[in-house]
This record gives sequence, structure tokens and C-alpha cells, in this order.
Amino acid sequence: MKTNTRILLFPFLGTLLAGGFLMDAAAADIATLIAPCEDCHGKDGASEEPKIPTIGGYSAIYITDSLAVYRDKTRPCEDVKYPAGKHKGETTNMCEVAKNLSDEESGLVAEHYAGKPFVRAKQSFDAELAKVGKGIHALECKKCHEDGGSSSDDDAGILAGQWMPYLQDQFEEYTTGKRPMTKKMKPKIEKLSADDIKALIQYYGSFQ
Repeated sequence: MKTNTRILLFPFLGTLLAGGFLMDAAAADIATLIAPCEDCHGKDGASEEPKIPTIGGYSAIYITDSLAVYRDKTRPCEDVKYPAGKHKGETTNMCEVAKNLSDEESGLVAEHYAGKPFVRAKQSFDAELAKVGKGIHALECKKCHEDGGSSSDDDAGILAGQWMPYLQDQFEEYTTGKRPMTKKMKPKIEKLSADDIKALIQYYGSFQ
């Protein structure tokens, strides 16, 4: 029996076209979702603002969890101004951003940035203090922040190469009780002196 190739070909082409449309739609959705993120955290999550963290390369779990605590307002949400994009100069905060995201959208944003490389900040640091910080990290921090704080696999964020002014702000929020800590982290932070924290920040900033 002779087969009509057009009957077989048209459904196949239809499947390809539909698949392409869905991929384009998904890409458009992601682009819309991450637009405000890019305006603050930079292209692909590589921040150029010392007070705003680089998020590209963080694990999807860490990003999803972070968005959840912002949405629940259990983590401080400091007001910032968009440094770029169509909302440049306008004030926002992470609680406002996170509350507008569904669980599915948060997951899409998290997967997107988890697939990007972590770009270390180029910043000056105190080499002597960084050596001290390396020892403190080995004693107090390495169990949860592997490879000098450079691994995303521990789902604890990335410290190595992060902007030091941002890290300073986070340590201050921890030590003043503004930002909640895990049971494992709390005794570690409480043990650190102001000089220890300063050395740790210099150590993480030494990763270039």
C-alpha cells in the first residue's frame, strides 16, 4: 500500500512548530520574570553594585529558600534603588519582589540563575587580614561553606568572591538579630568577635 507522506509529515511539522512555540513562550516568560532581577543584580546575576549580591551560580535551593523567607518577611528587606533598567532610581525591596512571585515562578527564577556562572567581584582586600580569615573559616565555617565558601553544592550561598560591603551588611544583620540564623549557625556567629568578622570578610573578598 502506498503511504501518503503528506499525512505523516504535517503532524510531525506541527509537533515541531508547537514545540518551538512553547520554547519561545517559556523563554519569554523567563525574560519577563528576571527583568527586575537583572536591573538590580546585573546581567545573569553578576552584580556590579557592592551593596547588592551576585546571585548567578547560587544553587536553586538556596535561591528558592531565600525568596520564600523574603515573601514571608522573616528576613530583613532593606529598601534599595534600582541601579539600572526601566525602573532605574525607583525604590524597591526584596519583600515586595518576592510577594509577587508564585512558587512556580520562584522555581523558574531559581533554576535560571543556578545555571549561570558565579562572577567574583573585583575588589581590593587586606592580604594579611585575609590570611587570618582563612584560619577562622577553617575552624568555624567550612563545614557548611565548603571550599572556602566557593561551592554552591552546600545550598548555603556563595561567599568567596562576593562583594565585601554586602557581606558586611549581612554579618551586621546576623549579629544584631535582624536576620534569623539556623541552629548550627547561631553559636558560630555568636563566637566571632568584630575582628574575626572583619578578617572573614577580607578572606572571602580575596577570591578574585
